Amino acid sequence: MERLTSTDRRAFMKWMSALPLLGYITTQGLFEKAFGAAKRNRYNNIYTRIGVKPVINARGPWTYISGTLELPEVKAAKQQAAEYFVNIWELHRAVGQRLAQLSGAEAGLVTSGAAGAMAVATAACIAGTDPRKIWQLPDTSGLKNEVVMLGGRSLFDSAIRGAGGKLVLANTHDELQAAITEKTVMVYTMAHGERMEKALSITKKAGVPMLVDWADRVPPMENFMLPAKMGVELYTFSGGKGLCGPQCTGLLLGRKDLIEAALANSSPWEGAVCRPMKVGKEEIMGLLAAVEAWKKMDSGALDREWGKRVSRIAQVVETVPGVTTEIQTAYAAPSLFVKWDEAAFKLTVADCAKRLLDGEPRIEVATRHNPSAVPGAEEGDPKRTHGARPDRIQIVSTTLQRARSCSSPGGCAKS
Repeated sequence: MERLTSTDRRAFMKWMSALPLLGYITTQGLFEKAFGAAKRNRYNNIYTRIGVKPVINARGPWTYISGTLELPEVKAAKQQAAEYFVNIWELHRAVGQRLAQLSGAEAGLVTSGAAGAMAVATAACIAGTDPRKIWQLPDTSGLKNEVVMLGGRSLFDSAIRGAGGKLVLANTHDELQAAITEKTVMVYTMAHGERMEKALSITKKAGVPMLVDWADRVPPMENFMLPAKMGVELYTFSGGKGLCGPQCTGLLLGRKDLIEAALANSSPWEGAVCRPMKVGKEEIMGLLAAVEAWKKMDSGALDREWGKRVSRIAQVVETVPGVTTEIQTAYAAPSLFVKWDEAAFKLTVADCAKRLLDGEPRIEVATRHNPSAVPGAEEGDPKRTHGARPDRIQIVSTTLQRARSCSSPGGCAKS
């Protein structure tokens, strides 16, 4: 990189100071339509009145910044659902049948997030529908309880351990083959593509069900149907990420007997290990509404709209000498990556992210740091230490704008 002049550095800092305005421009659907059309004020609202300031979410659908914003269809479904009493077992089974039709799976179940799906799937594979085993969990004395983690540990594997699963780590397909024994009840992975296909061939031969965790892999909706076509026994998506459903929901889809066992180990059954992972009738119907809405959306048009958002920001950023940008796919949508020579600019990526968050309006951007990870999870784990991996600002397109007057997560066509 060429030597930076004081003028270059001043230009960069000028761009930094303009980012809040840029954030306002790129999120006009959020602030003008979401607050204006609904007669709300971002300086005086339900959150600011208790001392919490909303943020512009350029980081993506992370749980610690409340995931995503619900589709209008979701809010409408939740409101209607709130007006009636229903039998929750009947509701779960009816919604499960509809989810099966939409996904191509044999059955489905709305869970308390993708991590909740991991827990009920584990309990289902250990205890099945046997009342004595269900009551025994999470104590697995005398029961098969090993869950092979292809790819190593997950930040969410406490859901598996909490339901009684004993983790067995495998990083390669050869290790997976060797790890499967008569004590294995399930294989868990976040893999996709050829890696997942090869793993599936191993688990099928061994007669062990595999749980595929694709929490953030919808959209595109093709992924919603793909695991069923491949014969995956269990798979999960988050309801509060790309699907724009209730933040506290997830989906568990797959083989009918395993889904029935998952329900037998969860709420509303009193005494089931996953009883605390309750989802209400409003969330169940809200998530179904989200899936129904996505099945009708033009994913190509959405992708183009998301691409325009980050392209506009890139055009502004690239006017600053010494700063480079790159658009890549992240969270199944275009994301903008921004980097610079931190020493030359005398500004680290972490400091930049902090200035944006401390500014007005507040802007959350992604870096290599995960603020919501338990610190102990990264200590001593080479997969979770950053090493030489370069840090950079990431701006995720999907959560930049949400026009409440539109049904599409891409916002209004004219916005």
